[in-house]
Amino acid sequence: MALVDILHMNSGSGDSSYANNSLFTGMANKDILSDHCFMVADLGCSSGMNTLSLASNIIDIVHEVCQENNRKTPQFQVYLNDLFGNDFNNVFKLLPNFYKTLRKCKGEQIGPCFVSVVPGSFYGRLFPEESLHLIHSSYSVHWLSQVPEGLENNKQNIYIAKTSPLDVLQAYGKQFKPILQSFYNYAPRK
Repeated sequence: MALVDILHMNSGSGDSSYANNSLFTGMANKDILSDHCFMVADLGCSSGMNTLSLASNIIDIVHEVCQENNRKTPQFQVYLNDLFGNDFNNVFKLLPNFYKTLRKCKGEQIGPCFVSVVPGSFYGRLFPEESLHLIHSSYSVHWLSQVPEGLENNKQNIYIAKTSPLDVLQAYGKQFKPILQSFYNYAPRK
């Protein structure tokens, strides 16, 4: 079986599908968007032009959802995170144009946007508990903080497969649970 046939997103139906687990508009119904400031973290942001396009997309979506629900668009705090070796100066140079474009496209209809950087590994504590509304990662969270213990029986695969022994699945699950829990702790409680 070819690798491209194995590595893919979940299909478009069912409980574990991408479509059923990525609904942003449900946040409006939970009054999360009524907070004074919408807090976003981009984990593994890198330092290129695409770094701020994510923030722009999130602002567009939040603004649209707020308008549809007759709510005032909040202010935005965007935290860009990457490892200490990232050259955040490249991102800082993009900010004046980002702010100018944001004002031009949205005008006074949205609150201001503040962009900050938080260098470090997201496998450790980066933010206070209950401080973020949305955590995003395009290409980072799938990298494990370390190789799980107990993979000796997974010699034929470089990933979890249907043929992987149960102890391999349990090893990945054991490591995954505390990592995911650490992200959950950042979310505000309502």
